[in-house]
Amino acid sequence: MVIMALLFIAVLLIGVPVFIALAGSSFIYTHFIAGLPDFVILHRMAGGIDSFPLLAVPFFILAGNLMNSAGITNRIYDFAVALAAWTRGGLAHVNIIGSVIFAGMSGTAIADAAGLGTIEIKAMKDHGYSTEFSVGVTAASSTLGPIIPPSLPFVIYGMMGNVSIGALFLGGVIPGLVMTAFMMGYVYYCARRYGMGRDQAFNWRTLGTTFLAALPALLTPAIIIGGMTFGWFTPTEAAIAACAWAILLGIFLYRTLTPKQFYKVSMETIETTAGVLLIVGAASLFGWVLTTTRITEYTTESLLALTDNRYVILLLTNILLLVVGCFLEPIASISILVPVLMPVILKVGIDPVHFGVMMTLNLMIGLLHPPLGMVLFVLSRIAKLSIERTTIAILPWLIPLLLSLIAITMIPELTLWLPRVVGLVK
Repeated sequence: MVIMALLFIAVLLIGVPVFIALAGSSFIYTHFIAGLPDFVILHRMAGGIDSFPLLAVPFFILAGNLMNSAGITNRIYDFAVALAAWTRGGLAHVNIIGSVIFAGMSGTAIADAAGLGTIEIKAMKDHGYSTEFSVGVTAASSTLGPIIPPSLPFVIYGMMGNVSIGALFLGGVIPGLVMTAFMMGYVYYCARRYGMGRDQAFNWRTLGTTFLAALPALLTPAIIIGGMTFGWFTPTEAAIAACAWAILLGIFLYRTLTPKQFYKVSMETIETTAGVLLIVGAASLFGWVLTTTRITEYTTESLLALTDNRYVILLLTNILLLVVGCFLEPIASISILVPVLMPVILKVGIDPVHFGVMMTLNLMIGLLHPPLGMVLFVLSRIAKLSIERTTIAILPWLIPLLLSLIAITMIPELTLWLPRVVGLVK
């Protein structure tokens, strides 16, 4: 088992794709050391993706891509400008509010950074904001994508940990608002310190006009969350409903989605989904090996022998997740670590919904770091900054994100109150 772990780390360090590192190291152990037949390996990988909740993954990805391609992001941004650009540091506040709204549609940080980020960084630079500040606030606000529902990481976590996806979606609402408050507070601090002004005057007519233009798009989160809350459909069906709504908006209402664009969006969705499911399948095999070799059991016993204090456990897991998030993408991290950590958190009385939100936020912070932070690379390309300058630009924004993480970790009710009100958590 030590050989498998060392091999996995070694191939990751030399740049081998995650799913190959997971599947290859697992295969070497199961085939050459454990002597299992190959069909067992294939069966375990296929079983890892044979899950109804995973059907939500391609549909949420498609919904986010459709929103970007159909020009819906522009209407969201215009509404956010009318709502918040009159404040000091206005477009930075707009950046955050736009991400809050778009987070209710896309479910991924990458879609937020690539979609709204392109518009936001250009607008902020045109209004005199430095490129570094524009990149920093865009990177920080993109982490809201997987926290405010819907959320692809929540779907994967719920599937791997046998946790209600609906409860995770509702559990992310208040933590998302907490993150928003900390980030907007940091913008206000920067605006006061550096003398940032207002970017445009407030106008009720403009606010009303942009609100009406964006209203159909703004209904998307209401359709998703409302439908699940009232039991009209499951998270998977909610993802399909989001796609159907995005197609209706793009083709019939806004008339901005052409057949050529739809084909391109579909191909991008297939490519992204294939990558996600390859990782999930390989990670399922890896996790099965960890379980059958009793590594998860030994890990639980070792950690509980060290301490059974839930707050110490939360501190240690936070540190572990922040480190892992710098080297592995969130889907792979969740698929690998949930089978290892879930027995520990259940034994010390940590609610799995609370832990899921906390875990996801940790891994989103990892997306902002080298060496493998995808948001870092996306924004570096959009802003035409070097990786080094982009990293330095993002570093100050870790302050509000880490403060949010501390609050969400130490106050479980921020996550659990809303699911309890609805009856999804006891």
